[in-house]
Amino acid sequence: MTDTVPTTYWHALDDGRVVCDVCPRHCTLAEGQRGLCFVRMNQGGEVVLTTWGRSSGFCVDPIEKKPLNHFYPGSAVLSFGTAGCNLTCRFCQNWDISKSRQMDRIADLATPEAIADAAERSGCRSVAYTYNDPVIFHEYAIDVAQACAGRGIKSVAVTAGYVCDEPRKEFYRYMDAANIDLKGFSESFYRKLCSAELSVVKETLQYIARETDVWMEITTLLIPGQNDSDDELDAMTRWIAEALGEDVPLHFSAFHPDYKMMDVPPTPAATLTRARNIAKRNGLRYVYTGNVHDEHGGSTYCHNCGAVLIGRDWYELTRWELDEHGRCRSCGTPCAGHFDPEPGTWGARRMPVRI
Repeated sequence: MTDTVPTTYWHALDDGRVVCDVCPRHCTLAEGQRGLCFVRMNQGGEVVLTTWGRSSGFCVDPIEKKPLNHFYPGSAVLSFGTAGCNLTCRFCQNWDISKSRQMDRIADLATPEAIADAAERSGCRSVAYTYNDPVIFHEYAIDVAQACAGRGIKSVAVTAGYVCDEPRKEFYRYMDAANIDLKGFSESFYRKLCSAELSVVKETLQYIARETDVWMEITTLLIPGQNDSDDELDAMTRWIAEALGEDVPLHFSAFHPDYKMMDVPPTPAATLTRARNIAKRNGLRYVYTGNVHDEHGGSTYCHNCGAVLIGRDWYELTRWELDEHGRCRSCGTPCAGHFDPEPGTWGARRMPVRI
């Protein structure tokens, strides 16, 4: 049996139905009906969250797996999610969790304090709200973030950024870092493959960059024939540089056939390299390749002198050339991000945790 908690972002209609106002879907719900996300429901004439205190599982990961390459590199992060999602991505790589409609997918009971305890006990620098989108478990994520903040543990949102303005403002008051999934750069891609709107995601990206102190990185899963053309990559990376800034790290990740796109081939490594080169030409300073073995594309370089600042082989740090202030040891140029004086030592381990 899951716990339900009241929520804030909804309004009632005259006919007894209620409208959820967390995301731009604005699901209209009759009594007992759930939104597309599965976890927000009309109960007694109000929208409740049905998965507060429940999770699909916990695991200690390297922070680079989120992926965040400029947020305390080498540190451990406690990752968890719930069930459901507010997008319908045909290429979802976590579909067994995000598309789940079975409550046994969220069998682990975990209060915010218990999660903070587990993160502290495991030596985690941060907690990540991931696997599915934390937008849909807004209240639970914020309660966990508050419990963690009291112990000096940071909060990381891994999200598609599909959220309305007011909940967006509240949510990011409690986040320290975010990786935003920019799935493509055309409205047709978002409508056809995600049943969503690119414009909303762009608003989220601009809000975080301009109105908050949240450290932000972006990930784009490149799908052959869908969002990997030179023209689209050029437009996207120009927009990022101009609207968000040259220091925002961008991760190009390789697609593998999954969920409802089993007929699409995996992304060639050359596509990721091509995308990285386009982004670099357009002025982005920190561009990475992911889901492939590419030490060059996974490492961080000084944008001034070109020296290696952080060497990476998959999730292992192989080199550290930042001084105690996060500056290049060769030329003294600062590297954008949040760094401890020394890198973390968690490595590539993945450690499941029971709360």
